[in-house]
Amino acid sequence: MALFTEGTIRQRAKVEIAKSSVTKKAAEIIMEENASLKLTTYDIFLSHSFHDAELILGMKGVLEDLGYTIYVDWIEDPFLDRTKVSSKTAEILRQRMNFCKSLFYVTTTNSENSKWMPWECGYFDGKKEKVAIVPVLKESSSNSYSGQEYLGLYPYIVKQSSNTNKELLWTRLDNNNYVSYDTWVSTSNSKIVWKQD
Repeated sequence: MALFTEGTIRQRAKVEIAKSSVTKKAAEIIMEENASLKLTTYDIFLSHSFHDAELILGMKGVLEDLGYTIYVDWIEDPFLDRTKVSSKTAEILRQRMNFCKSLFYVTTTNSENSKWMPWECGYFDGKKEKVAIVPVLKESSSNSYSGQEYLGLYPYIVKQSSNTNKELLWTRLDNNNYVSYDTWVSTSNSKIVWKQD
């Protein structure tokens, strides 16, 4: 199993950037459609620092390649103003989180300064418990991760090929205990039976 690295995620972002040459008029149409806040169910809410936009675009692509639906606020709801905390923005994010199965807290050097990420994590944890950390590191040679402060309370996500060479997401409790993401997200936290390496 392997942690996500910035290089791999940035490569995937380039594919998304090349695909998305959206004209200004098309962007306006998308904003108008999203203004009505169509509530769609997503597998994963990506909690992140806006300063990691390229990484998040790549992460979204990687997770979609694995077959998951992903919510990223500035993509799905481009009318939101993340630069200031407002009750309207908070209410929209709460509604979106209510329609997501899990929250991935993407940690980078920028995430430490985010105003929204701790709030999103706390809300989702209290509501659904399905919060996992996604460490994105400069380099990684192992699958070991220990989060700082309260982030160490949550499991973390890695990606690895299965016996059939299909890439899968795994949720790790620690360096020795893991389950597939699909098992983790569909099982109450108190009933998860962790496999051991």
